[in-house]
Amino acid sequence: MTDRYAGKPFLRLVDSYVLDAIGHLDSSAAATLTSMEPQLRATLGAEGSWREMVESRMQFPEGMQGAIREVWEKGRVRFVAAQGHEPDPHEFTRTFVDTKFPH
Repeated sequence: MTDRYAGKPFLRLVDSYVLDAIGHLDSSAAATLTSMEPQLRATLGAEGSWREMVESRMQFPEGMQGAIREVWEKGRVRFVAAQGHEPDPHEFTRTFVDTKFPH
């Protein structure tokens, strides 16, 4: 299996953004991203928090995190009804990002 992020470091930020939007970004990853903000600002030539940098670079409209969360919540209900168990938030993130934001 290949590394999803090989040669695509920004993809990790987009995945983290989606996980954050659906409430499944673990606290240590969130803390790491927050601590990396100065380096990200320098590397990306951007301002703001890591979330704001993702939104700016991806040209997301205002309210994007809420829209992603809505897709997750509605899809989660359908998934549980069909499969009988909770969906994997990491699999949702990979599928969502790969489908909505091909890289």
